[in-house]
Amino acid sequence: MSDGTPVTDGVSTSSRTGVRLGVDVGSVRVGLSASDPSGLLASPVETVARDALGGADQHRVVEVAAERNALEVVVGLPRSLTGAEGAAAATARSYAVELATLLAPTPVRLVDERLTTVDAHRRLRESGVAGRAQRAVIDQAAAVLILQNALDAERASGRAPGELVRPSRLTEAVGARPRRRKKTPAGRSVEPVPGSGESVGDSTGGNDRVTKTEEPR
Repeated sequence: MSDGTPVTDGVSTSSRTGVRLGVDVGSVRVGLSASDPSGLLASPVETVARDALGGADQHRVVEVAAERNALEVVVGLPRSLTGAEGAAAATARSYAVELATLLAPTPVRLVDERLTTVDAHRRLRESGVAGRAQRAVIDQAAAVLILQNALDAERASGRAPGELVRPSRLTEAVGARPRRRKKTPAGRSVEPVPGSGESVGDSTGGNDRVTKTEEPR
């Protein structure tokens, strides 16, 4: 049974063509980017407000993937300089599993994004974007760098980038309401019966992260 643990699958990409999406997960906003069909260049798409409780941001990613007929979705994994993973990486992994569950069978991959946001800030400053103005586009800029790094790595290695994420087997969709207890004639609460039409399983819940920048995104 799948436990949602990302794995490296080593898929050869010699014949892969199609649009890829890049996702930068923040505690306040989620940045989206997309590649051209040849998988050569990443471009910004949009910034989506993070909805850790309702999952509206993840459903928007699903919509964009459908609109662009995406081959796969790449999610940034924020590691430290030493390669260690903390709370932010755990949040990104959880987010990626939830996306993989919603997007299946479209694959979702996790790729190393250490220093991506720092680099995005630097590039925006160099292009003349002021500090306050950066806030509106920094997430998209980070998503572009995440995806571009993944595209470059794929071309260099001939293999799909990062780690393939296994969809969760939970029956409760992301953002779904917690299961309700039914009332018996005697007023007692009972658990919903599998197959009865009510969702059974653990909810994913919210999971804010500490971002990689000096201000929340």
